[in-house]
Amino acid sequence: MILSQFQTIGRDLFARGLVSSHSGNLSIRLGDRIIITRRGSMLNCLQEHDLIETGISKNSRSTPLASTELPVHRAIYRETQALAIVHAHPPHAIALSMTETEIVLSGVEGLSEGTTVPVIGWNMEIKPGGLADMISQALKQHRIIIVRGHGNFAIGQLLEEAYNFTTALEQSCQVQCLLRSLKVSPVEE
Repeated sequence: MILSQFQTIGRDLFARGLVSSHSGNLSIRLGDRIIITRRGSMLNCLQEHDLIETGISKNSRSTPLASTELPVHRAIYRETQALAIVHAHPPHAIALSMTETEIVLSGVEGLSEGTTVPVIGWNMEIKPGGLADMISQALKQHRIIIVRGHGNFAIGQLLEEAYNFTTALEQSCQVQCLLRSLKVSPVEE
């Protein structure tokens, strides 16, 4: 059951172009344990060996196999009530993160108009597993954030919920990029 949840979200993230062949990661919290995707796994074709179980605070024998973003996932679980995390690399959201300090979502079903997504990591070195404290603090107030030039972290009670925030962010950013390419401003109602 757990594997099928990871497979469904992983396949769809890849099919929508929100991760490349070996990027992105997923995790769920089970008490004081985490199940997280393996370092370098292909989210579009996850198998049982691609799911690594380790502690939120303690390492296990399999911890070295976990995603390089494990420190971020651990920090998020320690600081929030999240039970699931999706980390993706949505291209339009990443493009806007290079010029904006926050992204205002509009025209996205399921999210209130004007929801803001903070862009963090300005003037900082961004590397996998980095900015864990900053990301986890931002996710105390938001369901999704984006790390400048890198990708998003979304939280939820289920992987599907965190996935929904990820797709909503990318859909809104795609529309904003299209409007900018047409040099058109949204019409106020």
